[in-house]
Amino acid sequence: MTDRTSPLAGFEAFDQLATMIALVAPDGRCLLANAALENMMGVSRRALQRGSVPDWLVDAGPLRETLRAVAANEVASSRFDSTMKRSAALGAAHAELPVHVIVGQTDQPGRLLVEMIEIEQQTRLDREERVHGLAQANKELVRNLAHEIKNPLGGIRGAAQLLAMEVGSRELTEYTQVIIAEADRLQALVDRLLAPHRRPQVVSDVNIHEVCERVRSLVLAEFPKGLAVERDYDTSIPEFRGDREQLIQAVLNIVHNATQALAAPAEGESRFVGRIARGDARIVLRTRVARQATFQRRRFRLALELHVEDNGPGVPESIRDRVFHPLVSGRDGGSGLGLTLAQTFVQQHQGTIECDSVPGCTVFKLLIPLP
Repeated sequence: MTDRTSPLAGFEAFDQLATMIALVAPDGRCLLANAALENMMGVSRRALQRGSVPDWLVDAGPLRETLRAVAANEVASSRFDSTMKRSAALGAAHAELPVHVIVGQTDQPGRLLVEMIEIEQQTRLDREERVHGLAQANKELVRNLAHEIKNPLGGIRGAAQLLAMEVGSRELTEYTQVIIAEADRLQALVDRLLAPHRRPQVVSDVNIHEVCERVRSLVLAEFPKGLAVERDYDTSIPEFRGDREQLIQAVLNIVHNATQALAAPAEGESRFVGRIARGDARIVLRTRVARQATFQRRRFRLALELHVEDNGPGVPESIRDRVFHPLVSGRDGGSGLGLTLAQTFVQQHQGTIECDSVPGCTVFKLLIPLP
């Protein structure tokens, strides 16, 4: 608990805010950082409070000048746009973050308030809400469509079997076998579409690192050469209640999606030489704790962040906004169901999956509330 005689007393409520807040000395020293800032920077609060706030920005000059002007009471407050530097542990795709910076005075001399608002935050929240609503509508549509397809499929297959017993021509029998085989293929597709709605959750205590290790072992068994699956775990993350098998399947689907991208040739190459074939393919499984995280239109005090990062060619721009939609695939022959099922399983844990992708670095981030 904060000492009430401390000059930092009275600022505990900052941890309840979703925006990034720092209490700063006029020379730029960080006196206090809230939970949202700690989470967004990817650096511990203790480390932040040993540093200089201007150094967090790509261009430190404007903030240094603003702190001086506000401290000298030349202006009561000031604001400008800048770019925040973030921890390398968050990955190359998250190294920089555009922010709107607001510097103001407090009622304590020599103590200034710096607020940083993610410029894309509101856009991201709006997009997340649209995606969530669309996912629910798609899920209902797919479930109803799957049920409508399933009934006539059984009739088609049965009729083909009866026809096969009646015809005497070997050539005609081969045609009926094609009908049966295609009906079975469509039946398997329908079963996959209905899978998340058929099986009830089996809830128990889940250790996310056991989930990651299971997925890692399965993937390395499939790709023993040319692919490195690196671990970057925060072992302090507590267990939580969930369906272990669903989460294994969700993470496995995402990792399989990454391996398919890593196995594909780079754009413009005539030969099939993907990163796995070249031997420099890499997937990173990274776990972190997010504080005061907002997703699924709710705010959570603590949340699990699981990053699945790969150094593949990236998600094609043409499908980047639709990557979790059913039957949308970036490769020939893909069913477009793996990421849809992964999102469904994670949403059943009150969580969500986000995707950031540029050529050479794609990150799928799973967010799940923690107790």
